[in-house]
Amino acid sequence: MTSAVPPDAQPGYVFNYERAFSRNIGWVTPEEQQRLRRARVAIAGLGGVGGAHILTLSRLGVANFNIADFDEFDVHNMNRQAGAFMSTMGQSKLQVMERMARDVNPESNIRLFPEGVQDHNLDEFLKDVDVYVDSLDLFVLPTRRKVFQRCRELGIPAMTAAPLGMGSAFLYFSPTGMSFEEYFKLEGRPSTDQYARFIAGVSPAMLNRKYLVVPESVNFAERRGPSTGMACELCAGMMGTQVLKLLLNRGPLRAAPWGLHLDAYRGILKHTWRPLGNANPIQRLLISLIKPLLRGG
Repeated sequence: MTSAVPPDAQPGYVFNYERAFSRNIGWVTPEEQQRLRRARVAIAGLGGVGGAHILTLSRLGVANFNIADFDEFDVHNMNRQAGAFMSTMGQSKLQVMERMARDVNPESNIRLFPEGVQDHNLDEFLKDVDVYVDSLDLFVLPTRRKVFQRCRELGIPAMTAAPLGMGSAFLYFSPTGMSFEEYFKLEGRPSTDQYARFIAGVSPAMLNRKYLVVPESVNFAERRGPSTGMACELCAGMMGTQVLKLLLNRGPLRAAPWGLHLDAYRGILKHTWRPLGNANPIQRLLISLIKPLLRGG
């Protein structure tokens, strides 16, 4: 057993890993808890879902992270981002979330990538990683494609959970299953078509569409759209559970073209299955409906 005292700990309190995560025992065994402790997770993007992911996984007892983000907190982040407080405005998201994760577990080993994920540091970002947790902004598809492709080449499982409305749409890409490109089919497409394909692919059920009450709030030209903190927290819960199952080998995970969409507002949990990915006839129809919305048509 090990113990540590964080620099700003309250007097009389000493961190101890086994005690700190003792309430996980029962859902995991002591031996499994130590496996979680040794695991390393890469998280790209520490905004809405990314900040929630690192805190959820830290409270699960994961103690090793590679994290990347180049952005700073601003007031418009307040409704959903785990590290957004008036006291953190203008501060680096990377440094704030590192500080919060270490406040949960002072023993954490966290490798920082303040430039975000770039071509020159991609391999270093994925070094020693057991699973990649995708939290990149919607509007950085080129980077997302490169990260998922490199994960596949290195044999790293990759997962994404999109915060949609008041729910979460989850996809898992196994290194030996359907690839990100095979599923989304983005290669050679114009930018708007790529975004339409990504939206359709990540959310085949589109459960959130029926309660969007201000459609004009979605503006791809200005790279903005509505969001909720509930969706980000649901993403973190779903992602943390799937990471646990993967790291502890707790049975098979349904990989793409399977997906999972939970919408708390409508009270619906839906498993989606799209053989051929976006080449599936249902997906092709959905893409045709989404594209005019992105173009303002």
